[in-house]
Amino acid sequence: MSSYLNSPDGDWFNRRLKGTMVLIFIAFAVILVRLFYLQIINGQTYRELSTNNRIRLQSIPPSRGLIYDNEGNLLVDNRPAFDLFIVPRDAKPLSETLERLSSLTGIPAEEMAERITKKGGENSSRQVVLKRGIGRDVLAPVEVHSFDLPGVVVKVRPKRFYLNPGMAAHLLGYLGEINAREISSGKHPEASVGDFIGKFGAEKVMEPLLRGSQGGRQVEVDARGRVIRELKRVEADPGKNIFLTINTKLQKRSEALLKGDVGAVVALDPGTGAVLAMASSPTFDQNDFVSGLSYAKWNALRNDPGRPMENKATQALYPPASIYKIVSSIAGLEEKVVDERTHFFCSGRHSFGNRVYRCWKRIGHGSVDVVDSIAQSCDVYYYEVGERLGVDRLAFYARACGLGRPTGVELAGEASGLIPTAEWKRRKLGQNWLSGETLSLAIGQSYNLVTPIQMAMLAASVGNGGTLYKPYILGKIETADGVLVKKTQPVEKGRLPAGKKTLELVRKGLWGTVNFRKGTGKIAAIEGVTVAGKSGTAQVISKGDDEPKKKSIRKFRDHAWFVAYAPVVNPTIAVAVIVEHGEGGSTKAAPIARKVIETYLGKGEGARD
Repeated sequence: MSSYLNSPDGDWFNRRLKGTMVLIFIAFAVILVRLFYLQIINGQTYRELSTNNRIRLQSIPPSRGLIYDNEGNLLVDNRPAFDLFIVPRDAKPLSETLERLSSLTGIPAEEMAERITKKGGENSSRQVVLKRGIGRDVLAPVEVHSFDLPGVVVKVRPKRFYLNPGMAAHLLGYLGEINAREISSGKHPEASVGDFIGKFGAEKVMEPLLRGSQGGRQVEVDARGRVIRELKRVEADPGKNIFLTINTKLQKRSEALLKGDVGAVVALDPGTGAVLAMASSPTFDQNDFVSGLSYAKWNALRNDPGRPMENKATQALYPPASIYKIVSSIAGLEEKVVDERTHFFCSGRHSFGNRVYRCWKRIGHGSVDVVDSIAQSCDVYYYEVGERLGVDRLAFYARACGLGRPTGVELAGEASGLIPTAEWKRRKLGQNWLSGETLSLAIGQSYNLVTPIQMAMLAASVGNGGTLYKPYILGKIETADGVLVKKTQPVEKGRLPAGKKTLELVRKGLWGTVNFRKGTGKIAAIEGVTVAGKSGTAQVISKGDDEPKKKSIRKFRDHAWFVAYAPVVNPTIAVAVIVEHGEGGSTKAAPIARKVIETYLGKGEGARD
């Protein structure tokens, strides 16, 4: 053997052996260096990656606070809903998983792939929502075939449910999926893509109270993304329950009375400012928004001439018409341009300059004082008052009565209205105020614009003796366990700019509207209850020779107003009703106001409904 190793052939073998040993040494050296690099230098990084592949954090959505009425009747609830998600990184091979899932659910694979691309691509570890609110017909096959659907997850979340679809929709509001702008605003720190937040009404304004705080859990998953066990859990903190001031029976009655018309009803407690009912017609089903409103439905709502997405109680603006005569009476009496003994003769017309201003009653009212002028709604009396006061003094009293500014009710988007002055016209239109315009202003026409809730507040403040309360819809707040957190206290915004004598005369006139033989609101009378009120008919077009022809078309007909409070002594309800193109306030709006009051006081037909 030694002779062989010393032979030429042996030399060749030795050289080959040494070369092989060197190669083996180099290979082991490379492996050792690589192991050193992976385990020592980058060991911590790869340990974290390994852990992250195995350990996942999952959020636990909080149960949103419930909403009740003032008697504790549940209005808005949460019900379980099932959402279908996928974690693209766990769903390998992705194309096969999507095809299999499509065959089970009916969701096109291309649609799911597009969603995944938009949310980070096929290597993303984030859960991508494929479909919200899946039914049991989809849930069952997905659960049965879960082993063949790696990365596919079904999550249960509390879904908002409105027990009386469409009822108080403009007041309660609705939820919608949060968008990128809302996330970046910083107003929703815990929210992420796919979460639902309040978009309208009380749901939006009271979002911080209702939403609660998210919880979470730490889970261990296998290579297919399936949960093996839960390691740690932090429970979600449920939102607060809120009790609104509205009364369900009164709300339903108000909406039923408006059905088929465009308009609003606002009912307040004159002693506190609490909103007892707020109806806006037409309405919409809030559940459609939570389930996912289709483009066709949204387009239909947006293009509806009745403007169902507008809260007409707080956002729609109308000329106040003869309701404004309450303000003109207060201004005239307080400025002493008239008193209880002042009489003006109404012949049905009033001449001013080269123009004739007509009264609504063409044959006139004869000699009227301030009480009769309110009860019979005599235009000529207020032409005289307006002529003596001027635009700016009228504007001062209108604003002091709460008009031309938001009432402060806890709803977003409340309109201010418009109380014009001479300066306003110069600034806005570049024109001087004309004296004759004040005459139209004094009867609630011209540039005057108000909201129904402002008119309800005016009626309530006259009824309660002059206190302007801030209207409110939130009665109290409780925890999910029923512990009282806060109860709303009435807030006084000020007082009407009227002395005791002035208010007595105005109140007597409003009582006469319903109870005098010639009162314009006799139809609002209720047996056994003293009701005070004021009718109004707001012109949509100016009077002229073609007025009857134009008014044969509904959109040219006048708006119908009526405000009221009852009982006259220590009233417990004040109401404002507006019916767009309803023509006469005394014939269209007054019956609605009467039935609303009957319902609340437990009288007449409304008490039986």
